[in-house]
Amino acid sequence: MFKNHPKGLLGAALSNMGERFGYYIMNAVLLLFLCSKFGLSEETGGIIYSCFYAGIYVLSLVGGLIADRLQNYKGTIMSGLIVMATGYIILSIPILSTANNIGWLLPLTCVALFFIAFGNGLFKGNLQAIVGQMYDNLEQEAAKEGEEALKIAKSRRDSGFQIFYVFINIGGLIAPFVAPLLRSWWLGKHDLIYNAKLPALCHEYIEKGASIAADSLSNLTELATKVGGSVSGDLTTFCSQYLDVFNTGVHYSFIASVAAMLISLIIFVFCKKLLPNPAKKAAKVVEDYTAAEKAAMANEIRQRIYALFAVLGIAVFFWFSFHQNGTSLSLFARDFVVTSTVPPEIWQAINPFFVILLTPIIMLIFGALAKRGKVISTPKKIAYGMGIAAIAYLFITIISNINGYPSATDFRGMSETVSEGLKAGPWVLIVLYFFLTVAELFISPLGLSFVSKVAPKNLQGLCQGLWLAATAVGNGLLWIGPWLYNKYPIWVCWSLFTVLCAVSMIVMLSMVKWLEKVTK
Repeated sequence: MFKNHPKGLLGAALSNMGERFGYYIMNAVLLLFLCSKFGLSEETGGIIYSCFYAGIYVLSLVGGLIADRLQNYKGTIMSGLIVMATGYIILSIPILSTANNIGWLLPLTCVALFFIAFGNGLFKGNLQAIVGQMYDNLEQEAAKEGEEALKIAKSRRDSGFQIFYVFINIGGLIAPFVAPLLRSWWLGKHDLIYNAKLPALCHEYIEKGASIAADSLSNLTELATKVGGSVSGDLTTFCSQYLDVFNTGVHYSFIASVAAMLISLIIFVFCKKLLPNPAKKAAKVVEDYTAAEKAAMANEIRQRIYALFAVLGIAVFFWFSFHQNGTSLSLFARDFVVTSTVPPEIWQAINPFFVILLTPIIMLIFGALAKRGKVISTPKKIAYGMGIAAIAYLFITIISNINGYPSATDFRGMSETVSEGLKAGPWVLIVLYFFLTVAELFISPLGLSFVSKVAPKNLQGLCQGLWLAATAVGNGLLWIGPWLYNKYPIWVCWSLFTVLCAVSMIVMLSMVKWLEKVTK
């Protein structure tokens, strides 16, 4: 897999894999954790999730600026890992949320999320810039051997970023299992079992007490008995105990995230000598250029920046749609899919599983086409990816429409017997994530490759940060998914994403020739 690729690629990929493993442990449970720990509504939890997720990518722009200004990409990356570890340490401290301490405990949790987001900003974009520089160097060496060698070297950039992306998803595949397993283990230690519906009911009872609705009280009593609790005494005591045990197990999983940051740091330090620094470039004397040459160079840079922002605009809508896997799609797995034996967080592992499975296949297909002289350009691949994402959401829109699914709020208000009879099989999630993953493989790693191609050489970190900032804009809109999901029949929610992805594909296809010209 790594044959004919830069020597530092493996070290960079392993370091990124460790960081992503720690991150996805937290991310797989974040929205559900915020709701179960603090009793937040899904809409409020979704807003915090959106702000955090947007912050990760906004701060990646800041991280790129810092690295470019300091001309120290490697030091910035290592600082990022340490800052992230600090955030995970704060999250790993198990403190029961009560009416008396939520005023400082929820802000402290948000501070921890800020540390994680800022550390990620220092780490993520700059490591990607280093990978891009590896291929710049590879192409420079190949150019000395002739046009044919240069052409072959350039063809390796997309596959190199795809390999890099596979390692991200190896961490993402394992991570979603950690928090649910530790949570279930800790519940078992206290003779309790997992139930996704109980935390919300427990918070409702603690808040309302005897004034709780009769149906909610009946459900709480029934579920408390099922999970091994006692309902003969004070229900408030049971609710507080269950919430404490339920969330403490998740807190303990964040210790694994701390360990993952440290392992990633060790790998990076060990491999640091193999990695280039994008800032280390010989300065060219301005006086060497004529006025015409300066104008031509300025025009080329301007065209590159225009091309970059055009693709960034498409990326906004993709990430807004794709990252619903942590919000509305995670809630869909919990509410509308028969997953009684599998916690809803674990279904997020389907995506990285498909990434690992499908990446070699897609690389073989692209490689075979290239050998036949039918190379598909990176802009065209991104356009196709948006079309495939539209197919994914069209599929779930049709399923939701055929089954007559109401809003999630109305669905949860149905009796257990009726709602269970309406739930879809797990195959729906498998098909959905298959198409979304193929779309991701056409867009995310190739988007990184595109940025590394068009970015001016002295702004690699900044431009990688801009890619992540575009992702931030999409992530800042994530709260719209849960809002639509709970307010309207859920096919309305999925239809929005179908239309956005389809329109983005059409716009991207209309720009393909121009983008191909800029990246030559």
